[in-house]
This record gives sequence, C-alpha cells and structure tokens, in this order.
Amino acid sequence: MKRTSLLALFLGGFFTLLAQTPYSQRMAESLSLQTFTNNKRYSTLSTADFSYVPGLVAKSVLVTYQQYPEKEAYWQAVKAYADRQLTGNPAAPIKIHDNDIDAINAGKVFFDLYNVSMQKGDTESAAKYKEAATYMYNKLKTVHTRIQKPLNGAGCFIHKGKYPDQMWLDGLYMGAAFLAGYEATFNNGGDKAAWSDIALQFKTIHKYTWDKEKQLNYHAWSANPADANSFWANDSKPFLGCSKEFWARGCGWYFAALVDVLEVMPQNHKDYKHLLKIYREVAAGLAKWQHESGSWFQLLQYDETTTGNGEGDLASNGKKYNVGYKPNYLESSASGMFTYAYLKGIRLGLLDKDVYLPIAKKAYQGMLDNFITENPDGSINIIQSCASAGLGPASDLSRTGTINYYLCGKDTGITQNEGKAIGSFTLASCEWERLQK
Repeated sequence: MKRTSLLALFLGGFFTLLAQTPYSQRMAESLSLQTFTNNKRYSTLSTADFSYVPGLVAKSVLVTYQQYPEKEAYWQAVKAYADRQLTGNPAAPIKIHDNDIDAINAGKVFFDLYNVSMQKGDTESAAKYKEAATYMYNKLKTVHTRIQKPLNGAGCFIHKGKYPDQMWLDGLYMGAAFLAGYEATFNNGGDKAAWSDIALQFKTIHKYTWDKEKQLNYHAWSANPADANSFWANDSKPFLGCSKEFWARGCGWYFAALVDVLEVMPQNHKDYKHLLKIYREVAAGLAKWQHESGSWFQLLQYDETTTGNGEGDLASNGKKYNVGYKPNYLESSASGMFTYAYLKGIRLGLLDKDVYLPIAKKAYQGMLDNFITENPDGSINIIQSCASAGLGPASDLSRTGTINYYLCGKDTGITQNEGKAIGSFTLASCEWERLQK
C-alpha cells in the first residue's frame, strides 16, 4: 500500500511537471529530436537530408532554443544537422539541386545558426554558415529558372525544373522568404532592388491565384497552361492557369511566408504596404473559413460532407486515378501554419489584436483539441496531416488538383507525426508562449 502510494505520488508529480512544460519543448523532445515522418518516410535530424521538411523541423527547434536558451541540447542537435550537410568545398559548400525551390527552405537554419554562433563567439562556425547561405542565395538569384517574357509573371521563380512556368503557393515560403531572411541577416537589410524582386513573387502569385469571392488563393498558377505539365490548370478565364482547389497547406505556406517577410522587410520600401495589404486580405479570408473547432479543413471551402466522388479522375491516357470516397477532414499542418501566422502578425502589430486574437486563441486551442495526443510516457503526437500534395507533371497524370486528388490521391493520404505539422505546431506554440509572458 505504501509502495503504491509512493508510486502514485511520483507519477502525480511527473505528470504535473509535464503539464507545466511548454508545448514547444514537449514537441521538440517528443518528435523533432527523435523520429518524425517526412512525406511518409521516417527521418531523424541525425540522418535527414537537407530538404524542406527536416529543414522546417530544424528551424522550429532553433526558434524554441532561442526562446529557451537553457535547452542547449536543442542547439547542439540542429548544429550537428547543419554541420553534417557542409561539404568543406568553398566552390560548393553545400549540395543542393538546381531548379528546386523546395531545396532552398532548409537554408533558413543558417541565419539563426550564424547569429547564435556570433553571440557565442564562434566566428569560425559563423563564417561557414554564412558561406553556405550565400551559396544558396546566389543559386536562387542567378541560377534558378524564372518565367520569361512574353509570358505573364516574367521574372518570377518557377517551382521546379519539372514544373516549367509554374508558381505554387508553397514556393513563396521556400524561396522568397529565404531571400528576405538573407537580406536581413547578411546584407544589412538589403537594397531596394532585392526587396522589389521578393515583392514581385508575392504580387504576381496573388494577382493570379486570389479569388475575391471566396477570399482564398488557389494552390498554384501556370503562366503557360497549354504546356503538357500544366494539364491540371484552368484553360479559360477568370482564373486562367489556376489549379482548381484551395489546398489548406499551400495557403498555410503562403500565409507564413508573408508574415516572415513582413517581419524583416524595410517599411519604407515602396512594396511594403502592398505586401501588408495582401497579408491582411489572406488573414481575413482564412478567418472566414475557420471551423467552429478552431481548425481548418484540408480543402478549405468544404466541410466533412465533401468526399471523393467514387469515380475518380479520367486522365488523357485513358486511365482513372484518385478513386475513392474519402471525406474532407480537419488538417493539422495547415492549421498550425495559420495559427503561427496569425499569432506572429498580432505580435508584430500587423493585425488588429482585438479582431484576430480571439481567432488565434481558438486556432491554438483547436490544435490541442483536434490534433495533439499523449502517450503513456507523457510524450505527444500530432495527427491528421496530409502527407504531401502536388500538381503534375506530365509524367504523373494522377496529380490532378481535383477534390478526388486531394482526398483520395496516392500521395495525399493522412499521416501522423509528419514534420510539416511538427514544425508548424512548434512555431505556433513558441508564438503562443511568448504571448503568455
């Protein structure tokens, strides 16, 4: 009896301590520094490649560390992840693919690694991180293919080599936000031309993907919808070149990119007010589609009554893809990104606190209620994330961008402990925890 009482007392104290631990730390220690899924594959920071999902996880751990600097293990884990990527070759200090805007995202960790290394007096490491970031910056600015005249959107980055003349909402978080971080970190705020280039990316995609009636952005836009790789695109106005649906995580990447860029963009730049207007439009539109639970659906304009139609999509090769009746569902990674972008915008004074704090509070509670589960040992999981989603290319006619695809596609299945959900939830939690201080 005495032994049982002591055990109960110990467990009671243990779980009380867990309950007091900030969720950013709980997520970092449960998943980010352990094992997470990456487009259905298992990853760890100790083995992961330098790609956008591990990069997001690593970035979220660094942000948590900077908020809780006593967590030295967080810093060491991300430093080891980054150091493992460096080649030691000044001509190519890090290996990245050409014409792959997703590959750029992981480079954001170099900004924080540089700043903290300088604070710690480790100038040797700081120099290496600056060198790698500069290499990635130059790759994107001077090597990455852009849409060319006479097409609309000339000067904008294509998403990837296999998606010619296409812009996806995702790419603004991967590319434009990286450029902004670099300008702010290494170029003394950057020059007008650099910020105009960054702003062009947002102004263009918003011009072509924003639906004023629905107050949402379509997932992607092709400047050349007749191209075989753009088979998913609308071939007539009013949304010529746009994909057909409003995919939540695509909108999440975009919303997060806007707030991250506005945080560091010089307010006296001629395009600052334009980007702020876009950000506020997106914020108002997403609020309109927030579910009563606080979260958002995988396909934003529908609820759970929308399902795959059971017939699938008939492709030009005569085959049917995306057959099924799977329902629309509340999705964790997008909900995390929206929550993060609202909370950060409130903190930076970009959004009216009276209007948006209730929305953000409801969103954060919705994350906890809908997606966070606890294991017997006190560690946590994050559930109900879309594994991945894309559009085409011509070699993959299953990626149609339809309701059937986003709900029943071979790559769009629901998964848990996905790095994109882990990273966004952690960033949102850091913002929430700052608000509580």
